[in-house]
Amino acid sequence: MQKLTNKEEEIMHILWRLEKAFVKDVLKEITDEKPHYNTLSTIIRNLEEKGYVGYTAYGKTHQYFPVVTKEAYRKRFMNSAIEHYFNNSYKNMVSFFAKEEKISVEELKEIINVIEKNQ
Repeated sequence: MQKLTNKEEEIMHILWRLEKAFVKDVLKEITDEKPHYNTLSTIIRNLEEKGYVGYTAYGKTHQYFPVVTKEAYRKRFMNSAIEHYFNNSYKNMVSFFAKEEKISVEELKEIINVIEKNQ
């Protein structure tokens, strides 16, 4: 799986949410600075070339849909982040979020309960 640019990732989130869409449908969903239609079309075609998106052709128009699931992408992204930023240590990752106060004691207890139930 090739790495996505920030804009490609934004488009994938829209496609995951919509499940299938024409370029004009994706354009409607972009909340911040909207790219030109042709620019967006190019980004989606790049996603197709990278294997993230497929399409159904209706004449000259294409309806796009995700080929890679959000869960598969999340797994790849998280594994890469943990490897590169936390020395392959989930403990280091959780410690980082605890130190940054991004995770509460209650959430940590919930995580421990999930781990204990799965063992």
